[in-house]
Amino acid sequence: MLVVSLCLQIIFYEDKNFQGRSYDTSSDCNDLNMHLSRCNSCRVDSGCCIVYDRANFMGNQMFLKRGEHSDFQRLGSMGLFDGVHSCRMIPMHRGSYRMQLFERENFRGQMHELMDDCDSIQERYRMSDFQSCNVMDGHWLMYEQPNYRGRMMYLRPGEYRNFKEMGMGNMMRFSSMRRIVDMC
Repeated sequence: MLVVSLCLQIIFYEDKNFQGRSYDTSSDCNDLNMHLSRCNSCRVDSGCCIVYDRANFMGNQMFLKRGEHSDFQRLGSMGLFDGVHSCRMIPMHRGSYRMQLFERENFRGQMHELMDDCDSIQERYRMSDFQSCNVMDGHWLMYEQPNYRGRMMYLRPGEYRNFKEMGMGNMMRFSSMRRIVDMC
């Protein structure tokens, strides 16, 4: 596995359309409210990241790649995104991608291995749901609806034994997943 360290740079703004006070960062930030009273827009100058609508990398997530993001509420999926409260940088990964999906929590039940994007686990594997996974290589985005739609969750390499215990709230089912490849 080869992870390429990029110079990541993001500027967050209190108001929409890059107005109000700003905060520059090139690393993870678990609570943007320590720097700004609110966050409603940003410029991603390089790299890519996941932003969360709650502090400590919790709540609804949105993937941001290089570019200008002038209004988080407009960009939010299904109107559920209400500003940014924390941010996690995604390192660029060069190499293979590999993830195992398990039907039940704690890596039990039927298992399928994934090495590329999957727009519908139901169609590809005849699997309506899975409750745990092991990300061996690469960084992934998992979506609650087929064709990479709906709320999403970022997964980096590691073991995810039980989605229910991860504070997923109502989002306990994933229907599609995509590798984060040269998207930044």
